[in-house]
Amino acid sequence: MNAIDEKLQPILAEVTRRNAGEPEFHQAVHEVLESLGRVVAKHPQYLDLALIERICEPERQIIFRIPWVDDKGRVQINRGFRVQFNSALGPYKGGMRFHPSVNVGIIKFLGFEQTFKNALTGMPIGGGKGGSDFDPKGKSDGEIMRFCQSLMTELHRHLGEQTDVPAGDIGVGGREIGYMFGQYKRLNNKYEAGVFTGKALAYGGSRARTEATGYGNTYFVQAMLATKGTSFDGKTVVVSGSGNVATYTIEKVQSFGGKVVACSDSSGYVLDEAGIDLALLKEIKDVRRERISEYARRRGAGVHFIPADRGSVWDVACDVAMPSATQNELSGKDARALVKNGVIAVGEGANMPCTPEAVRIFQEAGVLFAPGKAANAGGVATSALEMQQNASRDSWTFDQTEARLATIMRGIHDTCAATAEEYGAPGDYVLGANIAGFVRVAEAMRMLGVI
Repeated sequence: MNAIDEKLQPILAEVTRRNAGEPEFHQAVHEVLESLGRVVAKHPQYLDLALIERICEPERQIIFRIPWVDDKGRVQINRGFRVQFNSALGPYKGGMRFHPSVNVGIIKFLGFEQTFKNALTGMPIGGGKGGSDFDPKGKSDGEIMRFCQSLMTELHRHLGEQTDVPAGDIGVGGREIGYMFGQYKRLNNKYEAGVFTGKALAYGGSRARTEATGYGNTYFVQAMLATKGTSFDGKTVVVSGSGNVATYTIEKVQSFGGKVVACSDSSGYVLDEAGIDLALLKEIKDVRRERISEYARRRGAGVHFIPADRGSVWDVACDVAMPSATQNELSGKDARALVKNGVIAVGEGANMPCTPEAVRIFQEAGVLFAPGKAANAGGVATSALEMQQNASRDSWTFDQTEARLATIMRGIHDTCAATAEEYGAPGDYVLGANIAGFVRVAEAMRMLGVI
């Protein structure tokens, strides 16, 4: 990690002390504070009003028990979380993650990042995040439904279209959102379509929402490449993951003329020099819910599956890398391999997928680097568009929604680039994103008083 301005060091020390045992949250706060030395030098009022300390403290943290009954009649217990981080710009907005690794520290890091990400979209939404240590893998539809209903029996009292609006994240797709929204509607006896986003089209969802995070990341990187007079056309690309974000990153990269040669899941990665067959990938991962090795088996000769214990997807030479799986998946070692193999741009499709060491290596090597809080904001931006459609009882076409998404992502890119330039660090999208997001939230908090 890089040095923090001495005026901000006591803030980080206090955050670390008050949030012991939460390394992901510490990492996220450290990464933002690294960028704010230039801001407090120019705007010392942010220190006088303790705005930074307030931004680092969630407005509300909810932790609760989730009892449910499995298919064998056994009672299971999971833990649920919702961190309502900051509502200065609008209702809390952020996804729900179902994964065994989920704990309060991870949810806080995600909510902290979400606050600035949402601010960068320019939409009137605050930041929040939630989830559970429940693992949906291997569970029947009935088990997932019962779990989601039990979760919502507690969480519903903290939600509302003007209060807190969840969406999906890792382990939470259309099926899970449907079960949660159904139970919310049942308990509240009213149809608040805007209380969840990422819904199916049949009951108030938005076209292009499924594709939005992957598409948005690709639009951002395309804009970044354009500053160097190039594009995805003819570029070799590696995408980590094979879920929603990765799938639609691959789709949009291919539409821009790039060739994606590798993708992965937790078991390993596949290398397909001819280019990933997207239809086959969707069938295996979205329909059949199988491991990525099945892609290599079905694709046939010339396609290789490399188990996770034998190598990393980042060993594959590429022009552009798109980490789209989970936090801290791309290490310093991986970054050095990518730089050695000639990577020119990296776009974070996941939340904080690159370690601090990896980010430093990319920046020192002159690699174009798009941080997740800017590059993967397309999902939440389209969620805000879904909220607009729900509020007006309207439904937009796919092309209309994607056009808005493309405009928003280009706007985020230009805001980050202009802010980095203004603060004396041209081309530093990390600094630009951190400062632009922070200033928007801090100004709103300043105007609202000490609350």
